[in-house]
Amino acid sequence: MPIVRSKAIDRSTISKPSSMPLFMKEIPPTIELANDSDRTSINPVQIIPTSLSRTALYEKFKSKIIHNPSLSRNLVSFQANKQAPFSAWFKYKEGFSERLVTYLLQTLKPQPGILLDPFSGVGASLFAASGLGWETIGIELLQVGIFATKARLIAQKIDINLFNKVIAEIKQINFAEYYHPSHALQHIPITRGAFSVVEEELLVGYISYCHKFVMNDDIRNLLLYAAFCILEDISYTRKDGQYLRWDSRSGRSLGKIPFEKREILTFPDAIHQKLNQIVSDLDASSIQLDLFADSLPSQFTVNPKLYQGSCLEILPTLQENSIDFVLTSPPYANRYDYTRTYALELVFLGCREEEIKHLRQTMLSCTVENRDKRPQLEQYYKSLGRLQDFIKVDYIFQQHEALQEVITILETYKKQGKLNNAKVAKMVHNYFYEMCFVTYEFARILKPGGIVAMVNDNVRYAGEEIPVDLILSDIAESFGLTTRYIWTLGRGKGNSSQQMGDHGRSELRKCVYIWEK
Repeated sequence: MPIVRSKAIDRSTISKPSSMPLFMKEIPPTIELANDSDRTSINPVQIIPTSLSRTALYEKFKSKIIHNPSLSRNLVSFQANKQAPFSAWFKYKEGFSERLVTYLLQTLKPQPGILLDPFSGVGASLFAASGLGWETIGIELLQVGIFATKARLIAQKIDINLFNKVIAEIKQINFAEYYHPSHALQHIPITRGAFSVVEEELLVGYISYCHKFVMNDDIRNLLLYAAFCILEDISYTRKDGQYLRWDSRSGRSLGKIPFEKREILTFPDAIHQKLNQIVSDLDASSIQLDLFADSLPSQFTVNPKLYQGSCLEILPTLQENSIDFVLTSPPYANRYDYTRTYALELVFLGCREEEIKHLRQTMLSCTVENRDKRPQLEQYYKSLGRLQDFIKVDYIFQQHEALQEVITILETYKKQGKLNNAKVAKMVHNYFYEMCFVTYEFARILKPGGIVAMVNDNVRYAGEEIPVDLILSDIAESFGLTTRYIWTLGRGKGNSSQQMGDHGRSELRKCVYIWEK
């Protein structure tokens, strides 16, 4: 059976995507003086940003760029998880939906095997694949994702009757009476003042009560997870891409336009709503398991194997030709800093300022603060006895013409002051350098016939489009993978509000890449 039926794919978009890439449009030349300090120089050096390499890359892959009408923004983002049991408990905006996982596996490789997600987040791919009979492996750096994944594993085996009994007792308690300073949140500068004094006292009282009076480890951890899930709801903050947006009632310094959340819940209201939601999902899940116990795959009860750490360090330790399917969504090259976005949750889990700074440097480079990891990667591969692999990946990066074209242009824009942050060029360099190693390891650990499905977005800086999909697909082919499809959504991603005035609303491709070995 074909992987994608012709009826499901609009092949009219293969050679004519919804919008021509910006780098294929005419770019006016820019002028840079030979001696920057001599503004009267009569011998300027003319630098003309070129798009030749990216255009050639587009021509190479344009037949693989296919609009897939089965994919939507809701499906390819966390939106479709909002009403789903378990996954709706915690709003993890950086994840994709479990429905997407089911679609990709049933469409591309319906026979279960071993699935890996090297950026597993809160475990959407792991749990959805497990439900289809797959053995799953997840790698996640941030404690936020690890805690959420482990809480869901606990929820699937919890004693529901005992859990209901504990919740009934909790609803009668004034948690302010159980406050203990040993459980007080150790705030970092970017979270200080996130809660009103009253609500934080109740939150800490709840945490103190759970640790002192709830003896069952699983029930205590699930109760703590409920509090973890409502931190944003009871705070003056809202997650907003690169940072936390602060409500005008917080008393912190405000931006030009005051922001006010629709509603800030009290701790009792928020925790009771969350516990009710958890109980409702557990009850429904219990009934469903009873009804369909005989038809569930035998592997359904096998827990995911979970690694905490950077996939740059863990992927090289996995066995060659051992994985059937890699399904993931890495951080995008969009400057989003998850250690700031999820700062409240990290503080709740006991992370201090220095640890969070370390996490920021350890994660895949996607912010302007990330430092070059080349020396560490070289030393690490050398310690594994794989220096030749490091040399090979480093060479592919250095020799990739379209990638070097992008980096050169961004460096030029940096000198001309066109970038809104001078470190953007270095961030893009680091992002692709590290993704080269990630992609190489995919090719190494996949079994023959194995598949990679990756959700990622193209990005734009100073109006310059960076075709992440084309560059990564070309790099994947350098390592022996084949690009089967670059599936696009019907509607791409428009410019940010900051770039809208200068560059209009030209859309960028939002894609799911399908590579195979």
